[in-house]
Amino acid sequence: MPPRRAAAPLSRTGRSRRASTSTWEKPVAGDLAGALRLLAAARAAGVKHGTVQDKLFLPGFAALQRLCQDGALGRLLEVRLEMGRWIFDGFGRPGQRPSWNYRRQDGGGLILDMFPHWRYMLEGIAGEMRAVSAVCRTHLPWRRDEAGQSYDVDVEDSVFAQMEFAGGVVASVNSSWCSRVRRDGAIQVQVDGAEASAVGVPYACWIQTMERTPNQPVAAAIRPDASFFDDWTPVDLPAGLPPSYRAGWGLFLRHVAEDAPFPFTLDAGVRGVQLAEAAHRSSRERRWIALEPIV
Repeated sequence: MPPRRAAAPLSRTGRSRRASTSTWEKPVAGDLAGALRLLAAARAAGVKHGTVQDKLFLPGFAALQRLCQDGALGRLLEVRLEMGRWIFDGFGRPGQRPSWNYRRQDGGGLILDMFPHWRYMLEGIAGEMRAVSAVCRTHLPWRRDEAGQSYDVDVEDSVFAQMEFAGGVVASVNSSWCSRVRRDGAIQVQVDGAEASAVGVPYACWIQTMERTPNQPVAAAIRPDASFFDDWTPVDLPAGLPPSYRAGWGLFLRHVAEDAPFPFTLDAGVRGVQLAEAAHRSSRERRWIALEPIV
C-alpha cells in the first residue's frame, strides 16, 4: 500500500522528498525481500522511520494489552482473535471495500492487509511470535468493481490461522470478509489466563475474574439460567486517547522533533510482512512455518 503522509512529504513510492523522515502504512512492502531492502535503504540514508500501528491506540485494545502486561490475568493460556464482516460482492449491493483488495496484481488479499496488524497486536499481548499455521480460502470467487464490471477474485478472502508464542501461548485467529458479525465488534480479542479472562474490542474491554466465573452446566445441551455475558466487568479505558492514527503520528512527530523514543520503526513493519509471507507459505505447503529472527 502507498505510505501515508509523514513529517516530510512522501511520494507514492515511499521515498521522502527530503531525506529526513519517513513513515509507512502497513504493509511496508509486498514481500519480505522488499521490506528488508526498504529497511536497509532507510538505515543507509540515516532517516528516522516508522510504521503505522494504529490498533494499539484504540481504547479497548489498549486496555486489554495493559491487563495482560500488568499480570491481571495470571499466567496466559490462549488468545482468540475474531475479525470479520460481510463485504458485498457488488452484484446485488455495492461492495464496501475497493476492488483492488481482491486482485493479486494490485497488492490485494486479506493476509497482506490484516496479518501485519495481528503480529504487533498479539505480540503486545503474548510476547514473541514463533510460528504460524494458516489455511486460506476464496469464498466469493467473483465480484463487481466500482464501474460495475465483473472480475475474478484471485486472492484469499478468509483465513483460519494459529500462531505459537515463545512462552507457550497459542492464538487462534479467524479473519474473514465473508462473515456476518454477532459479537461486540468487527474485531474482538479474548485472552484467557489462569486467574482471569479479558475481552477487548476497539471501543471497550471486559474482564471476568475467578471470583465471577460462574458454574456452568455440565451438559453443553442444557440452556443456562443466565447469559454468558452477565458475569463480565467493564474495564476502565485509558483517558484522553486521541484517534488511533493521530496518536501514532503524534509519537512519530515527537520522535522527529525531540528525538523521543519510537518503537514502531520499519523493523516492526518488516516483521509484519514476514508473518504475512509465512502465512501464505503455510497455506500452500499445508504445514507450520517457523518465524526466524530477522531484525
